Amino acid sequence: MIFSNSIQSIQIKDKELYSMLMGSDGGKTRMKIIDEILIKPSNANQLSKRLKLDYKTITYHLDIICSHRYVTKEKFEKKIFYYPGDRLIKNLDEYIDIRKQIDNQ
Repeated sequence: MIFSNSIQSIQIKDKELYSMLMGSDGGKTRMKIIDEILIKPSNANQLSKRLKLDYKTITYHLDIICSHRYVTKEKFEKKIFYYPGDRLIKNLDEYIDIRKQIDNQ
């Protein structure tokens, strides 16, 4: 599937990734969370502080991202940390292309 606009065209292989990011109002928030996790694996509280978003908003979007397996979570002592998932790493080039498309809108 090819999506195009006046700025660029991208080939979409992972339609689920595209839909999760572009198919709802929460896509930009999900991208911010994914970007932070790509920079540094974190727990929800750390993400909430760095992104200046409500903790419940962060956990809501993390649940969605994790359910699609783009981010994984692991419990360490009493905290749950979120890491880039294999599925995100596999589709990182496509994620970057989608991100650029959204930034250019």
